[in-house]
Amino acid sequence: MERLWGLLQGAKRLSPRPSQTIYKHVEGTQQGCPEEEEEDPEEVAEPPAHFCPMELRGSEPLGSQAGLQNLGLWAAAGRRTAPYLVLTALLIFTGAFLLGYVAFRGSCQACGNDVLVVSEDVNYELSPDSHQGTLYWSDLQALFLRHLGEGSLENTIRQISLRERVAGSSGMAALAQDIRAAFSLQKLDHVWTDTHYVGLQFPDPAHPNTLHWVDEAGRPGEQLPLEDPDVYCPYSATGNATGKLVYAHYGRPEDLQHLRTRGVELAGRLLLVRLGMISFAQKVASAQDFGAGGVLIYPDPADFPQDPHKPGLSSNRAVYGHVHLGTGDPYTPGFPSFNQTQFPPVQSSGLPSIPAQPISADIASLLLRKLEGPVAPQEWQGWLPDSFYRLGPGPGLHLGVNNHRASTPISNIFGCIEGRSEPDHYVVIGAQRDAWGPGAAKSAVGTAILLELVRTFSSMVSNGFQPRRSLLFISWDGGDFGSVGSTEWLEGYLSLLHLKAVVYVSLDNAVLGDDKFHAKTSPLLVSLIENILKQVDSPNQSGQTLYEQVAVNNHNWDAEVIQPLPMDSSAYSFTAFAGVPAIEFSFVEDGQVYPFLHTKDDTYENLHRVLRGRLPAVAQAVAQLAGQLLIRLSHDHLLPLDFGRYGDVVLRHIGNLNEFSGDLKARGLTLQWVYSARGDYIRAAEKLRKEIYSSEESDERLTRMYNVRIMRVEFYFLSQYVSPADSPFRHIFLGRGDHTLGALLDHVRLLRTSSSGALGAASSAVGSGLGFQESRFRRQLALLTWTLQGAANALSGDVWNIDNNF
Repeated sequence: MERLWGLLQGAKRLSPRPSQTIYKHVEGTQQGCPEEEEEDPEEVAEPPAHFCPMELRGSEPLGSQAGLQNLGLWAAAGRRTAPYLVLTALLIFTGAFLLGYVAFRGSCQACGNDVLVVSEDVNYELSPDSHQGTLYWSDLQALFLRHLGEGSLENTIRQISLRERVAGSSGMAALAQDIRAAFSLQKLDHVWTDTHYVGLQFPDPAHPNTLHWVDEAGRPGEQLPLEDPDVYCPYSATGNATGKLVYAHYGRPEDLQHLRTRGVELAGRLLLVRLGMISFAQKVASAQDFGAGGVLIYPDPADFPQDPHKPGLSSNRAVYGHVHLGTGDPYTPGFPSFNQTQFPPVQSSGLPSIPAQPISADIASLLLRKLEGPVAPQEWQGWLPDSFYRLGPGPGLHLGVNNHRASTPISNIFGCIEGRSEPDHYVVIGAQRDAWGPGAAKSAVGTAILLELVRTFSSMVSNGFQPRRSLLFISWDGGDFGSVGSTEWLEGYLSLLHLKAVVYVSLDNAVLGDDKFHAKTSPLLVSLIENILKQVDSPNQSGQTLYEQVAVNNHNWDAEVIQPLPMDSSAYSFTAFAGVPAIEFSFVEDGQVYPFLHTKDDTYENLHRVLRGRLPAVAQAVAQLAGQLLIRLSHDHLLPLDFGRYGDVVLRHIGNLNEFSGDLKARGLTLQWVYSARGDYIRAAEKLRKEIYSSEESDERLTRMYNVRIMRVEFYFLSQYVSPADSPFRHIFLGRGDHTLGALLDHVRLLRTSSSGALGAASSAVGSGLGFQESRFRRQLALLTWTLQGAANALSGDVWNIDNNF
C-alpha cells in the first residue's frame, strides 16, 4: 500500500509540476530504479492537494515534442499505476459487499428454514431515553439473566402453596388482590382485572356423594367409604346410577372396543377405569358413547413411581379431575360469562350425561376382588395388592352424585409492557392461580415464575430496554375447572385477539420432575424452541445445555421432546379455539408421572422431595426458557415462527390417508384435492420465504406486513365453514368435530370395518354403529380441503399473488 500511495502522490503532482520530476518521483518508489533527484523542501512540506487523475496540464501544446514526451510519460505512469487502482477498487467492493452481507444476515439469517435465528451480530435497540448504546443479543441475554437471578422463586412457591385458593373462595379473592398489588409495584404500563361470573360445580357438604353395594334384588346395601368427601369430578352428571361393575383399563375407545369383542356387555354398567393416558373427560365421554351408566376413576400403583427413596401417593388418596369435554364455562358455550350477559338456554355438548366419581386405590382393590369373568390381558394388569384383574361383570353397585352448580365470580389479573414498534401485537404469557388443594406443582410454581418474569422484565425496562411488541402477563382463575378463566377471556375478545395475539406461553405444570423436558406446542414454534434450548443450561446435567440433554441419545430430538397440545392443557384453547400458536412445557420424571397432581398431597414439601432438592434449579431453568422465548417473540424484527412446518404436518397426515387410496378409488373417490391444496401451501410458504430473504430489514412497513401474515398462519387453520357456537374447536389438526383431519381419517378407516372387525379410535362412529358414508366423506373432504386451500391463499398475501392448482 505504501508503494501504491507513492504512485498516487506522484500522479497528483503531474498537473502542476514538470513531467520529468513526476516521472523521477514515481520511479523512486520502485526497487532497482535510479535514485530520485532531491525534491525541493517546499514541495515536501506541501499539504496534499485534491487529486484529479483525468486532467492533463502542461505549458507546451500537445502537438509539440515536449507535449508528446509528457503524454508518453503519462502513459507509462498510467500503465504502472493501473494494476494498483484495480486492486484498490476490488478491495473497496469486497469490503462493501461483506459489510452489506453482515447487515442483511442480521435481518434474516436463517430464512432458508423459514425462521429467524438470532446470533451475536443481531442488535436490539433501547428506548429513546436510554443512555446506553445498542444491545446485541448476548447483551440482552446477559441483562435478562442478571435481573432474573435477583429473585427468590423457591420462597414464593412455598408461600403460594400454603394459601387457600379454590376458585370463588375468600382466600382466592385475597390472593388476587395481592397479585394485582405485586403487578402495580412494577414498571408496567397497564394493570387491570377482568371478572367473569361462571357456573362452577362443587360437592354438597349436606349431601355427599355415595357408593353402595347392591343386593340381588337391586336394593342398596353396605356403603363403601369414600375417604375424602371433598374429592369429586366437577361437571359430572348428578343423580344415581346402578349397575354391575366392569374393569375397563384406561377407558380409552380401544379398551372399550376390546371389551365388546371379548363379549363383555357395557350398556348400563359402571366402569372401573385407571387414571392416566387420557383425561378424565375423555374417559367419561368414551364410556357414555358405549352406553355405560357411570364411571369410577382410581389411581393404580402401576402408573406411579414406587421408588422407596421418593414419596408416593397414599393408597387412600383419590385424585380430582373435571369431566367437561371442553374448556371454559360449559353453561355459556361460545359466549363470555360477563355479569348481566343474556345467554341462550344451551349447555356445552361436552357435558356428560352419566355420573362419575374418583375413588382411592384401596376402594378399587375391594371392587376388583369381587369381579368375575375372563382374566384381563397381561398389559391391563396393575399392581393393586391381592387383586385379581378380571374384566367382570361383578356385583352390583349404586353410585350417587349430588354435586351442585353455583354462579361464581372469578378474576383474571393482567399486566402489560407496551411495545415500541408494534404495540398492537401481543406476546402473552400466563399461569393458573387457583388450585383445588395445595397445588404446589399445579399452579404455585407457574404463578411464582410469572411474578418473577414480571419483576425481571420490569427491571429491564427500568434499564432502558423496550420490546418491539407488547408483553401481556396474565394470572388466570378457574383453571382447575377446565381453563375457565382463560377461555372466557378468549370468548370475550375473540374478534380482537386473533388479529393481535402473536403467541401464548403457558407456565402451568412446568415442574413435575427434573429428568426429561417436554414441550406441547404448535409446529410454528418448534424451530424457535430448538434454538432456545441451545441457550439454556440443563438444571441437572452440569456443562450441558438443555438441547444437549434431550438430544444426547436421540438425533431426532423433536420426536423426543415435541408433543401436540392435548385438550386438558391450558394452552389448548388458544390454538384450537382462537387460532393463536401456543406452548406449554414441562420438566418430568423419566418414565414416571408426578404422583400428587390434583390431590391434597401436592404440597411444597412433597414436590421438593420428588425433585431431591432441585426445585429451585429446575424452576430457574423454566424461567430462563420462558424469558428468552418472550425476548425473541417480542423483540425480533421478523417473527421467529416457522410457517413452513405445517407443510410437513399435512404430509404426515396425508401419509396416513394414502393407505386407503385403493379403497376410495374402488368407490370412485379420490384425495387429489387434498394433495393439490397441500402443494399450494408449500409453494406459498416457499414464496413468502424468498420474499423475506430478499427484503430490507430496515423497511418497517414491509416487515410489519410480513409479520402480520406470519402471525396469522395458525388462525388460517381454523375452519371458516363451521360455526364456533356448534364446533368451538375449529382447528383442522387439533380441534374436535367432523371438519378435522383426524375425523376424516377415523371415517376412512371404516372402509375396512366389515373385513377386519376393528373400528379404530373413532368413538362417535363406534357409539352410533354407522359405517362408511360417501356423502359424509365428501363433506369432510370439502371442509378440510378448502380450509387448507384458504390457508395457502392467505399465506400468499394479496389476491393477485395467489398461484394455485385449483
